[in-house]
Amino acid sequence: MGSTNHPSIEGSVHGQGLRIGIVACRFNDFITERLLSGAEHTLARHGVAASEVAVVWVPGAFEAPLAAQALARRPGISAVVVLGAVIRGATGHYDIVANQSAGGLMTVQLDTGVPVVNGILTTDSIEQAIERAGTKAGNKGSEAAVTAIEMASLLATVRELDIGAGTGNGGQ
Repeated sequence: MGSTNHPSIEGSVHGQGLRIGIVACRFNDFITERLLSGAEHTLARHGVAASEVAVVWVPGAFEAPLAAQALARRPGISAVVVLGAVIRGATGHYDIVANQSAGGLMTVQLDTGVPVVNGILTTDSIEQAIERAGTKAGNKGSEAAVTAIEMASLLATVRELDIGAGTGNGGQ
């Protein structure tokens, strides 16, 4: 992608050597467990050792950013995946939880520099959540795991860049 005048940088999906934290929400755990299974299988398939994966369970999506922050601050953590399901109900609680958890997760990744992948489903119905946890719409936990691997790889590469080396304008 892009012009040949500068390097094009993308992350890889090879997970060897990565350490991944997973935050799993107990609320709607029948969905979260499916997402977690998909994420764990995908991490293994991409070379992340099971011994390098830590799963932390929290009560629900609202509590997830704090646990994600604690994991992201651990030395050597490559990325954090957050899994859960917020299903719309008859009250405005859905909007508050969905918005606050998403905003909190974004803040954690920006504050720590560690990728935090939001794998919390926000659906209108239980049926939609089930579809996204391993049926027609695939497994969003698996997709979140691949994203975590790619972003950890990308950031490692970007941090090692020597932009401007040899051009007379590096580091200015």
